[in-house]
Amino acid sequence: MNKKTLLKNAKIYNGTTDAAFVGDVLIEGNHIAEVAPSIAACDECEVTDLQGLSLAPGFIDAHSHNDWFALRKDTDKFFVPFIRQGITTFVAGNCGLSATGFSDDTPHKDIIGGGLFFFKDGAPKGQVKDFLEAADKNMPFNLAVLAGHCTARASASGSTSNKLSPEEEKEMLESLELALQQGAAGISLGLMYDPGLYADTDELKKVAKLCEKYDRPLTVHPRANSAVSMSYPELLGRSHLLRAVDELKEVVRGTKTKLHYSHAIFVGRRSFKDKDEFLRIVYGLRSDGVDMMFDIYNETLGVSVITVILPAWYQAMSLEERKKPLVRAKLSVLVYASSLLLGFGFKDIEIAYIGEGYEKYEGKSVHQIAKEEGMSDLDAYLMLCEKSDFKGRVNMGPYTTPEIISDFEKNPLCLYMTDAWVEDYGVQNPAIYDCFPKFLRDSLLGTGDTMENTINRMTGATAERFALKERGYIRPGYFADLTAFSEDELKKATPDQKKSFGIRKVWINGTPVLDGEELDFEALKTSGRSITV
Repeated sequence: MNKKTLLKNAKIYNGTTDAAFVGDVLIEGNHIAEVAPSIAACDECEVTDLQGLSLAPGFIDAHSHNDWFALRKDTDKFFVPFIRQGITTFVAGNCGLSATGFSDDTPHKDIIGGGLFFFKDGAPKGQVKDFLEAADKNMPFNLAVLAGHCTARASASGSTSNKLSPEEEKEMLESLELALQQGAAGISLGLMYDPGLYADTDELKKVAKLCEKYDRPLTVHPRANSAVSMSYPELLGRSHLLRAVDELKEVVRGTKTKLHYSHAIFVGRRSFKDKDEFLRIVYGLRSDGVDMMFDIYNETLGVSVITVILPAWYQAMSLEERKKPLVRAKLSVLVYASSLLLGFGFKDIEIAYIGEGYEKYEGKSVHQIAKEEGMSDLDAYLMLCEKSDFKGRVNMGPYTTPEIISDFEKNPLCLYMTDAWVEDYGVQNPAIYDCFPKFLRDSLLGTGDTMENTINRMTGATAERFALKERGYIRPGYFADLTAFSEDELKKATPDQKKSFGIRKVWINGTPVLDGEELDFEALKTSGRSITV
């Protein structure tokens, strides 16, 4: 017989934009059985009084990469911070870099992940159905996956910068279509990552057509998120960020694609002015029949690879060539010009991880390290690049402003996410700790949207965007993913302390997994479900 749990006296935000109400929720097994102003207790019910607390559907992280950690042996450490935020479900496989959706016998598994993610504990089978079957009830959280274009392209052709052959393109498109047929929630593009950065407009149009055919979202990490970038040769003229959005207009022209712009950020102070033009393009596409939306995290910095401002031609050179005076002069001019045009510099680049033995650099800016080492900022930066074999990790910004976040929080086209994952070493992305509680706090303090709208964006609206069946709402027949929180604690908290705040209780598929500070690690081994669309 299914276990029954009766939650009493909660202030219920049901995942819609309707006003909250005080009431009770009855859970039977994995599902919500009843929602009412008052439900009588029964002999077999376990009663939990939520007097003074608010209750919402479990939060859904609309942009995640946690598919790369779902099958790890030590999953607890990768997901505990998110559960403490009240997150119960992830839409993963973003930025073209999914951990599934490739050929089982591809010889290119070693490059799937774009240099950001890697298979550990053994590479899984490539098909979505096999991945989701392996993950179901073997992970703490619920997981929907997107099929990554970079992943399918790498599987078919490796890291080639050439136009795909007809055979390679056919294999790539067949992998993506098979993923959709097997329940992937959409397709993701990562046009800043290898090998997605080599895809031309014609190739991307064919991918968009697949999304239109199956009525699934096409999520996009664009070629540029800044006024200037390494994606376009011209440093002057139209902002690179806006050129990248122009490309998306061409990709979806004449379609009814559900276009979803990943992490609406504006990297560097000189990119902030592009916000209004970005929104004009979004509204223009919607008026043309393209269902375009976007998502944000509640952080003003972001995580990137250390080579984010280093030209590819320099990385490809030998150490001897790099030392040539003319090469160094050319690089210096380019980096200096880029910094001026971007509006951030070496003071804004914080080292998160260089490698074992270099922990002394972690948490310090490149400028700080340069002063300590008695060298120029550029020399210190290149030294750190080389010590990390050009694979170091940095936290950098500004990627946006509190004012832009506040404006976007109130926009009905905006969903909420973390774009964060737990790293094995080094300084963590702060979004793993309190990103979603900060959205709630903004609402309560008046800088965000109403609480009803805010919770809708992180629950029901996200579930509908990605067609997550029976998720995102507190309704009879829906899965009992629930988060209880204290509005008073949220208002009084000081954010950015490397911990969550305000979240009191979490249920995943009817299973209580968080009570105060206590996590049920035994329950977390099997509490999560794979989601097919």
